Amino acid sequence: MEQITPAVAVAVSLTLDNPVSENTPLNPDTESATKPDMLETGLVSENVQESEEDEILSITTVNLLPLDPTSNLALPLNTASETSLPIAVEIEGTENGCSSSGPTIKASVVAVKLSNEKDSNKSGVKSVFELDCLPLWGSVSVIGHRPEMEDSVMAVPDFMKIPIKMFIGDSGINGISQTLTHLTSHFFGVYDGHGGSQVANYCRDRLHLALVEELKNVKDINNVPINGISGDTRQVQWEKVFTDCFLKVDEEVSGKSQSGAHCNSQPVAAETVGSTAVVAVVCSSHIIVANCGDSRAVLYRGKEVVALSVDHKPNREDEYARIEASGGKVIPWNGHRVFGVLAMSRAIGDRYLKPWIIPEPEIMFVPRAREDECLVLATDGLWDVMTNEEVCEVARKRILIWHKKNGTNYPLADRGRGVDLAAQAAADYLSNLAIQKGSKDNISIIVVDLKAQRKFKSKS
Repeated sequence: MEQITPAVAVAVSLTLDNPVSENTPLNPDTESATKPDMLETGLVSENVQESEEDEILSITTVNLLPLDPTSNLALPLNTASETSLPIAVEIEGTENGCSSSGPTIKASVVAVKLSNEKDSNKSGVKSVFELDCLPLWGSVSVIGHRPEMEDSVMAVPDFMKIPIKMFIGDSGINGISQTLTHLTSHFFGVYDGHGGSQVANYCRDRLHLALVEELKNVKDINNVPINGISGDTRQVQWEKVFTDCFLKVDEEVSGKSQSGAHCNSQPVAAETVGSTAVVAVVCSSHIIVANCGDSRAVLYRGKEVVALSVDHKPNREDEYARIEASGGKVIPWNGHRVFGVLAMSRAIGDRYLKPWIIPEPEIMFVPRAREDECLVLATDGLWDVMTNEEVCEVARKRILIWHKKNGTNYPLADRGRGVDLAAQAAADYLSNLAIQKGSKDNISIIVVDLKAQRKFKSKS
């Protein structure tokens, strides 16, 4: 992530109480983006064909039924009782994770029917909450053309068994076994440091542990509005959990933590060091993304690209208004920057730019769908030179190509044990492609394959 040096800050005639350290070179090409042709991306470089029916998750002992036309969530057949499942959240008015006016969240609660049988497994029917969720992921983090490495990534398979009420609320759902009280989840995080690597590395080692602490502290809120906020209580709970988590880590980084095992009396790094954070919790029924900064999470759902985060840029209308209202300035200087220095409006750390740079994340609470192909989390070293659509298409194609070449030699029983080789191949390919396309930044990518099984058909 680019950060303007003090000499540049002086050039815009701006005086700060705490000047910026000279540790990150100016990169004039951070906003550049080019569109690759089909051969460059590998979309037609190899002959791989996947039938339409094979694109759908295949589980031979489970019968799944799509919901109404407005939802892609798959749920059991042979149903009788109705309830409501998690809110499906969409971002409107965004393109490639960027928006001049900020995200517009549209929530649609869908009515679903679930089995009333006492033991749904006897009939071969499972709810989405009872399906296994394998951690199929690969990651890469490379220095690229930068003189220093400031990015970090973290993957924690089998991260935590999270109370099921965090996903279904207090009303419960008929047909789910009473013994199912928690869902296995996996954690993935990408951190893009600026001014140094210390904060990004601290987030890598600490943020998922702080999230565990906050999840263990969750109290039932029984559909009662919190601080005057009404709406779906699951969304409210996840917002509170992630916000408290990010604020806790920010306090620790700043040396302001006064309690707990991670009480820090000394800052982790200098006041000019900070980091973005985009993290995802993935389980069988949901994907929850928390984002702070301009790293990004994108979901490939069928043929549709769904941005699960919106970049926190100083020229985003709501961010610009917040900064100006608190006495800050957004200055166009090689792109819009807070006080002409930082090219993002939210981050962990950056004590010298508070209260204008804040560590509060935005949360997306999204139900899984049977059409989900893959999830990509990455720093802007990737997004600077590739669109969301290009990244998703390349990631999916490289996963398919790997399975086409190696599927018969890779037993299904081995999937989910360590790094997934197909997802790793996709992450490696994307990083190499970003460098070829002229990325000037560190590049860190996590690719999560969301399909437990795949079938393929080859041309005869």
